[in-house]
Amino acid sequence: MNKIYVPEGYKPALDAYSTQRAIEYIRRTFQAEFASALHLKRVSAPLFVTEESGLNDNLNGYERAVSFDVPAVGLDAQVVHSLAKWKRLALKRYGFGVGEGLYTDMNAIRRDESLDNVHSIYVDQWDWEKIITRETRNLDYLKLIVTAIVEAICDTNDRLHVRFPQLTTELCREVSFITTQELEDMYPHMTGSERESAYVKEHKTAFIMQIGGKLRSGKPHDGRAPDYDDWQLNGDIFFWNETLGRALEISSMGIRVDAESLDRQLTISGCDNRRSLPFHSMLLRNELPLTIGGGIGQSRLCMLMLGCAHIGEVQSSIWDSETIRVCEENGIPLL
Repeated sequence: MNKIYVPEGYKPALDAYSTQRAIEYIRRTFQAEFASALHLKRVSAPLFVTEESGLNDNLNGYERAVSFDVPAVGLDAQVVHSLAKWKRLALKRYGFGVGEGLYTDMNAIRRDESLDNVHSIYVDQWDWEKIITRETRNLDYLKLIVTAIVEAICDTNDRLHVRFPQLTTELCREVSFITTQELEDMYPHMTGSERESAYVKEHKTAFIMQIGGKLRSGKPHDGRAPDYDDWQLNGDIFFWNETLGRALEISSMGIRVDAESLDRQLTISGCDNRRSLPFHSMLLRNELPLTIGGGIGQSRLCMLMLGCAHIGEVQSSIWDSETIRVCEENGIPLL
């Protein structure tokens, strides 16, 4: 059963048309702030890739890609889950240099997503990737980039309030950095998501690091594919969502695997069969640039800044009948 939470006394801050105007303003403003802060250039990106390329994101390993045959080329295609691998290959193909990067609109369909206030089968985000050096492939540089993204988000929120003074969302610029093992040590009897909310409720803005490998409990904090982020140099950006009373993940990001970490993580995950795929074999031969990258949720960012109770207020998707009924009865306007 899909889950939905209704905040007590919830009422949208803006009417339907003003909400649409605000969504457009957030997307346009943040995109400019973010691209400037990280020195990124906009590129076009695919909606689907061939199955044999190995470029699709495998997420947690159990999600099924939306697939279809393409008779004209004699291959099967998959709608992307994300562009985590495609972006790195694009940097090489387009001739980007060290310190340069790209960003693009990524639209995906995740058919197996569990639906609730912040999850939809439709995913829209800014995917980005930037070339780094071996010397900057470290935790300090990761934190520097995280701080720059948070600053761009907070600057956008401040400008939004000038344009729409009815909005009251406050965001904290100070980022608290913590590892998943430190979280488990602090809250050993909680689930991963419960730990996130407990910590972010206190610190308001946090970057939770090192996601993918097993913790001392024998369980991972959360799933992460073995072939894009280095599990020792990645993390998620969270803001406290006052409307929902929970932590809201805005971005999953990290320094990407090099040949050594890819080799190790494929073995740990039991995914050695991927080694022969074109992307993976190029990486294992050190033929791709070292990079940092991630995705920033467009609808998530909009619902956070607008104080929305449900992601369906800022994007059009498909919802089960119970969600539609509950939203109608409680004044939550789904698009």
